Amino acid sequence: MMNLTVFSTFNNITYISSQYYQLYQNAKLVFFAFIIFCFCFFIYFILVLLVVYFTTPHVRENARYILFAHMLINDTLYLSLGLFLCLGFGFLLYIPVPICYVLVNFAAATFRITPYNLAIMALERYVAICFPLKHIMLCTARRSYFAIAAMWFVGWLPNVADFIILISSVEVKFFSRNLLCRHQSLLVLPAQNTIQFSTLIGSLILVSLVILFTYIKVMLIARKTGSGKSSASKAGRTLILHGVQLFLCLLSLTSSFSELYQGDFYYFVILINFLMFMCVPRLLSPLIYGIRDSVFSKSIKKMKMYSTN
Repeated sequence: MMNLTVFSTFNNITYISSQYYQLYQNAKLVFFAFIIFCFCFFIYFILVLLVVYFTTPHVRENARYILFAHMLINDTLYLSLGLFLCLGFGFLLYIPVPICYVLVNFAAATFRITPYNLAIMALERYVAICFPLKHIMLCTARRSYFAIAAMWFVGWLPNVADFIILISSVEVKFFSRNLLCRHQSLLVLPAQNTIQFSTLIGSLILVSLVILFTYIKVMLIARKTGSGKSSASKAGRTLILHGVQLFLCLLSLTSSFSELYQGDFYYFVILINFLMFMCVPRLLSPLIYGIRDSVFSKSIKKMKMYSTN
């Protein structure tokens, strides 16, 4: 499915030879500490940006910042769930199937929503640059909230289909089990894997086309203006960064091949995949807007000044 690598493991726990056991435990703790540090830094930066968003009235009415704040909240939910399940696997935490199913599907939905949000943000920049006179009318706060609702509706559709197939095909006793919470444990029918994989591929291809289309259109406007400091040029650079985020999401698909390795250090493969392909793309979002955007950068500087005084 969407290659939520944090959920990937195997049913039979691999027993590590005694000479590597202590090294394995120490390395696991180091990885845990590093990932938790990155997560705490991410949460801190997200909270700073959300404070700016919720305390600045004109920002809360801007479609661009509404979509950005939604992306921050969505990515925070995804990484929180991912970290919990990652730690749960590392400490061999067995979870009842119904709870595991809810957690995995919620994480799957938030994973899908990230590229949807990127596509909507790219379209907003496209309208702002190519149709500036219509931007205020088309990109309103109300339509932004409608777009967010549509993202969540589309993001949950594959999960609804998966649930219908699962409850109509498996025995009730399946839901009474406790297991190490991973996505593969919940894939008991080929149709489930087909639905999830095809949905992910289709979504990423569609979002890629949207970002490519908007980038070409915006850069054509930038070329006409002939200024590297024009709003069109800045929007083009933002779209490039969105493309990088999407590319990293696409790379997460390749982690399924690395997870074919099931040796003694299989868990480290999971941790590396989670850090590189799940955390890094979502760490780019606050960096793109928190550092480059003038509204957020000025507000953050003011907050620093107040804190030092």
